[in-house]
This record gives sequence, C-alpha cells and structure tokens, in this order.
Amino acid sequence: MDEASEREFAEYFRARQDAVRRTAYLLCGDWHRADDHAQSAFVALHRHWRKIRDKAALDAWMRRTLVRAVVDESRRPWRRERFTADPADKVSVPSATDAVATRHVLVDGLKTVPPRQRAVLVLRYLEGLDVAATAAALGCSEGTVKSQTAHGLAALRASLGDALDDLRPAG
Repeated sequence: MDEASEREFAEYFRARQDAVRRTAYLLCGDWHRADDHAQSAFVALHRHWRKIRDKAALDAWMRRTLVRAVVDESRRPWRRERFTADPADKVSVPSATDAVATRHVLVDGLKTVPPRQRAVLVLRYLEGLDVAATAAALGCSEGTVKSQTAHGLAALRASLGDALDDLRPAG
C-alpha cells in the first residue's frame, strides 16, 4: 500500500477504533473477545483497503465483517455456552438504579440472546440502523431482519424478566 493509503487507513482506524470495539462488545458480550473481533475486522479492512472504492461505505463494510466474525465464532463447538439448571451458576442481575447498572443489565440480557438475533438487535437499536441497512449488513432479507428482531426482543424480555420492569421510567 502506498503512503497516502496508509495515512487514510490510519486516520479511519483512529476515528472508528472505539466505536468498532464497542459494537463488537455489544455483539459478543466480552471485552477480550470484542478486542479480538475488532482487530480481525481492521486487519481484514487493511488487507482490502485498495479494493474498496466507496470509502463512504467503510462503516457498513466494517459492521458486516464484524457481525460475520462474531456469528461465525459462536458456531464453533468450543465456544458454545452450556446452560445448567443449577441456580448457583446463574448470573445475578445488578440493581438498575443508575445508567451504569442499566447498561450492565442490558448487556447481561444480550448475552443470553442467540448470536444472530443479538446482531440484529445491536444493529437496529444500538447502532441505529433501519431494517434495510441491517439486512444489507447481515446479508439477509428485510423479512429475516424483522422476524429476528421480534424473536430477539422476545428472548431479551424473557431473559431480563423482572429487571425489565425496574428499567422502565416511573410515571
């Protein structure tokens, strides 16, 4: 890559590094894995930098690469979570008394949602994409996004249970 392209990439990396890492965390629920996913997405971007013609679409390209990495990793057998009926293994939900607690409750709830549905919820509600942009990022139809959104919200509601009522504003 020539020097000008390297500078362009470095500028993009500095500008978007935190946002990509945050999105990766919301998708996978673990900061260490989020760092790995963000790094692999930026490595892939660097590898394809010269071939990308529309630099305005870099964020969409990164989201799609990131979502694919997280979903692909969740399909690997050594990454599958094992659920148990033992209540001692359940994650306790922190009190939702302030914004930090609310965020923790939401992230803990997102961890229980299947990866594809989690990706749709993160892209739609936390990244602010509409149905069409989410479908493009995931490489699926708009109908799939709508159904995955409905199923994901239902799973999130079921996971949050009573904590959801604590999160609603009074009045």
